[in-house]
Amino acid sequence: MKIGVIGIGITRFGEIWDRGLRELLLDSQLRALNDAKIVPQQIDAMFTGNMLGDSLSGQVHIGAMATENLNLDKPSIRVEGACASGALALRQGIKAIESGDAEIVMVNGVEKMTDVDTGQVTTALMGAGDEELEGFHGLTFPGLYSLLANAYMHKYPSLTRDILAEVAVKNHFHGARNSYCQFKNEITKETVINSTMVADPLTLFDCSPITDGSATIIIAKEEIAKKMNSEVFITGSGLATDTLSLARRNTLTAIPAGQKAANQAYAQSNITSKDISFAEVHDCFTIAEIMAVEALGFAKEGEAFNLYKNKETYFDSKHPINTSGGLKACGHPVGATGIKQAIEATMQLRGEAKNRQVLNATVGVTHNVGGSGATACVHVFKRLR
Repeated sequence: MKIGVIGIGITRFGEIWDRGLRELLLDSQLRALNDAKIVPQQIDAMFTGNMLGDSLSGQVHIGAMATENLNLDKPSIRVEGACASGALALRQGIKAIESGDAEIVMVNGVEKMTDVDTGQVTTALMGAGDEELEGFHGLTFPGLYSLLANAYMHKYPSLTRDILAEVAVKNHFHGARNSYCQFKNEITKETVINSTMVADPLTLFDCSPITDGSATIIIAKEEIAKKMNSEVFITGSGLATDTLSLARRNTLTAIPAGQKAANQAYAQSNITSKDISFAEVHDCFTIAEIMAVEALGFAKEGEAFNLYKNKETYFDSKHPINTSGGLKACGHPVGATGIKQAIEATMQLRGEAKNRQVLNATVGVTHNVGGSGATACVHVFKRLR
């Protein structure tokens, strides 16, 4: 597989009061077209990742809205896979090119989350969990991930509260160096540990925020991308699922879907974890990053704590993780997150990440999760010029 990246565009992530869902989407679409130096009529198909348009914005038919924005009548659909919607949309775009149905595809991810109260957002997000076994009984996603954190830290006590806090500290360090990030402030370990308790052991600064934002990536078949002098290619795409509920999960100390998706993507790309220059992972909560790092093969189960203890996950260290700031600092507009990760990977491989640039980056991986691990999608990006 060699699918070229020919254009990227992203809005600022955060509380964006002056634009709605449509305007956010249009912003990133136009940015990506400008970056690709193409006109809308060259696009053959469009896929837009979105989870909460219906429940938070009253907008379901987002596929048609995306093409209307550009005055097109090309095939266009909304893709939903909870918080993995963006990566799933990208995968659908890849499949459209591989099947021969399209040569140039625009893939968007968009979410507008801050116009309603927190309770409404919390309820809507629980649609990514099991309504009967979890939501009905009052569980929320902080609660679900606190169960995972407690199970993990009980089995592997080397992951202390102090080390878990280092995940957030590192991501805010990167976020402070990212112009489109929601939170551009560095924090300390004490800030994380002493912030408001949300679901023990997770405090406010262990949790990703509620965010507005949109991101767009334009991909093309290999021959076209090469003619356009593309440097970045997607060479692997893996997708796996697990049980919707934690109650039916075989393990609470790993994300098997992430491991399976990574193995698929690595095999397609003919790489191992040792070949990876950096990774953007789904850190909706700090414990999720720990488990993602292990799912991607950077550490064995129970041993990821060493990378954070030794500060090896910074952009200028051995295993750069979430150079964008991750979901934790960059923000988590759920449908857009998977595309934001792809854009960060592209920027790193183009050498455009400025003061968070990974030196000599050649291979990047993105890891996007839906729910508490029920869906996982992994993509491999390579610099081939």
